[in-house]
Amino acid sequence: MSVLLDFINAEGQERRASFPKFAAGDTINVHVKIREGNKERIQQFQGVVIQRRNPSSNGETFTVRKISNQIGTERIFPLLSPNIDKIELIRRGKVRRARLFYLRGLSGKAARIKERRRDVVAAA
Repeated sequence: MSVLLDFINAEGQERRASFPKFAAGDTINVHVKIREGNKERIQQFQGVVIQRRNPSSNGETFTVRKISNQIGTERIFPLLSPNIDKIELIRRGKVRRARLFYLRGLSGKAARIKERRRDVVAAA
């Protein structure tokens, strides 16, 4: 039994390594496989990560929120789902908390998140 769990955990770690590191406040583009009848296509869902649950476990999920036609849409993705084809990191957000549920009550410019920039060390 433990051999099977070790195999599953190792497979999850390998798949997790193929995704970029992202956190709450980051804007990501998730490529999701959609089945329509017997056809399969890839649909992109781009938005802000508002939370990550159970980090570094096989049951990890993350929630992405986007605004489309002035309507907020949230989607919860299991990180190790076979339906996720690819995750692209668009920009990093500068936030001070891990759960950004306050974005649900904001709209327009108030809902923007500042971009986190790397500190450039000047050569002395």
